[in-house]
Amino acid sequence: MAETASDLSTDASAEIATALNQALAETVVTTMLAQNYHWNVTGMAFGPLHALFQEIYEDHFTGQDDLAERVRAIGETAEGKLATHLDRSKVKEGDEHAEDKEMIRHLAEAQETIGATLAGLSEIAAGHGDVRTEDLAIERGRIHDKFAWMLRAHLR
Repeated sequence: MAETASDLSTDASAEIATALNQALAETVVTTMLAQNYHWNVTGMAFGPLHALFQEIYEDHFTGQDDLAERVRAIGETAEGKLATHLDRSKVKEGDEHAEDKEMIRHLAEAQETIGATLAGLSEIAAGHGDVRTEDLAIERGRIHDKFAWMLRAHLR
């Protein structure tokens, strides 16, 4: 087990950083997606959706920082270019003209995508004995699962 970040091998740090940067890219894109929808949602559910989308993007902004700081803590570079995040992310930008239910569906799918990416990160970190990254991935995964559930509840 790697008791500190400096205990990780160069190969382990690189592999973990790649997975962290994937999660970071998806979180960055989803942060902007939620903010876009926050600004542009309309309809009878405007109030609660406007508030929920804000809760999501505020949480995700903090999550971005946590992920990027973990990349740095293991001695690697956190990717910071928006174009890189857009290219890398499995989550795609949304249409600000979408109907509220499409916004909800897209944002729920984004939460599930990030959750899956974080589960993969957790496995990679565990495989290298990096319990701190594993813990971060598990905790962030729980948050994304909760947001996916909250969003999907609006579709029923």
